[in-house]
Amino acid sequence: MHSEPAVKIAGLVKRYAGKTAVDGLDLRLAAGQVTGVLGPNGAGKTTTVEICAGFRHPDAGDVRVLGRDPLAEAAALRPRIGVMLQQGGVYPGARAAEMLRHIAALHAHPLPVEPLIERLGLGSCGRTPYRRLSGGQQQRLALAMAVVGRPELVFLDEPTAGLDPQARHATWELIRQLRTDGVTVLLTTHHMAEAEELSDEVAIIDAGRRIASGPPEELCRGGAENSLRFTGRPGLDVVSLLKALPRQSTAVELTPGAYRVTGDVDPQLLATVTSWCAQNGVLPHSLTVERRTLEDVFLELTGKELR
Repeated sequence: MHSEPAVKIAGLVKRYAGKTAVDGLDLRLAAGQVTGVLGPNGAGKTTTVEICAGFRHPDAGDVRVLGRDPLAEAAALRPRIGVMLQQGGVYPGARAAEMLRHIAALHAHPLPVEPLIERLGLGSCGRTPYRRLSGGQQQRLALAMAVVGRPELVFLDEPTAGLDPQARHATWELIRQLRTDGVTVLLTTHHMAEAEELSDEVAIIDAGRRIASGPPEELCRGGAENSLRFTGRPGLDVVSLLKALPRQSTAVELTPGAYRVTGDVDPQLLATVTSWCAQNGVLPHSLTVERRTLEDVFLELTGKELR
């Protein structure tokens, strides 16, 4: 078991021309886990990744990556981390396969290049110059370059942006394999389902600050409760139903014949509702249990206005 976090960020501040991109951010990445970092456009996600990777100087705060300063000890960190940024890092005229082989040659124990090329669907474009690759192919090459050196820690900044479903799922499988191998992953993404599917922990940041964090299931469970919905004949006695429910539960008829029960939705609550229906001669239709998604939580915390 890992005791020390792979990344520790305390009070991080970064400004550009008087505009604050990161504003006192505190964040910890547990070693050997996938941490999803979510936030609206301009929330400071990419700036944070670039500072952790040693590409930018912070204006204030303390950052430790694998126990080291990413700027002062960059030479020691470079062989141990992999970085996939949203753009850049590849020579425009370099062919895809030769670029990946070049990166592999810089590491002591790289992954075999050819299987990685095939796994990410790059076999047909290995001799194609980078500038002629499609956006999705460029994304997959950048991902391959980030992991080919067998890093202990990988920063992935929106790795599936612009990918088709097949390439996205191939990327998900690669990220799962990294976690299985004990690699720590920081994943920024705008795909809530992706974060929920892959992340052990999620941190939501807005305006350069962390506003919520925790396992996805805990974030979705907190705040507004989950609900149980069913349909039946209009005008059911919801007061009687409410008396049968545990405390802190609610029961309302949303529209004629459509009912919602909220509270701690568990097997016992479901049994209580179905038992009440049986006792009152009600045959419930379309009985469904609904839960908040990570997207619901994200919008509740950051708002719905465009950024």
